[in-house]
Parts: sequence; structure tokens; C-alpha cells
Amino acid sequence: MNPLDEIRLTGLTVFGRHGVFDHERENGQEFVIDLRLQLELAAAAASDDVTDTVHYGELAEKVTAVVGGEAVDLIETLAERIATVVLEDERVQRVGVTVHKPQAPIPLTFSDVSVTVHRERGEGRR
Repeated sequence: MNPLDEIRLTGLTVFGRHGVFDHERENGQEFVIDLRLQLELAAAAASDDVTDTVHYGELAEKVTAVVGGEAVDLIETLAERIATVVLEDERVQRVGVTVHKPQAPIPLTFSDVSVTVHRERGEGRR
């Protein structure tokens, strides 16, 4: 089996209201999303037609709707919801989703906190 090709979308910055604390839900903050999709891209390369690939602009809008939508406590949950949306496109075989929370309420100096989940088509949920 040939290795799968990749589409990466990194640094998608979206305002959301996720977090355990009330002030995080009330005030909101920016989340940064990185996606790594694994799929076959030979058909798209041969046809030169956007309908034969994952349209990353449309994908960014779907992810933005998830992040800007219903609030959750954990970025782990948010990452899982994003992975589910990405895998709705049957061409995507595997996805890695990283959710960065650079403004996490940690009373120390840090540059970022993030969670990464890896999911693949047909994978059973734990």
C-alpha cells in the first residue's frame, strides 16, 4: 500500500467560549487549530479539479463553526468534535487535530498549551 498524501491547514485562529471556568465561557478567547489530513490525492492531481479533493477553504469554515459553536469544558472534546467533522468527508482516511489554547488560565509564563488527537476512518470510539 502506498503512503497516503497529506493536506495540512495550520494556524486557523477562531474565537470560542470553551473552558472549565465561567470567565472562559463568558469572555471567550482565541483557539488555534492545526489539521493534518491523510488521503489519496492522485485523482485531484490528475483532474486538476477542486471537487476531487478536500476544499480547504470549506473545511476551514466547518472547523470555525465547531470552534465558534457549542461550548465544551475540555479542548480534548473540542479536538474530537473537529476530527469527527473532518472525517465526514469519506476521502479522508486519517486526521490529526491539534487545538492550541495560548491564553489558557495558567498563572505562570508559558507560550502555548495544546492537545492533539489522531483519528482514522472506521476507528471504533473508546
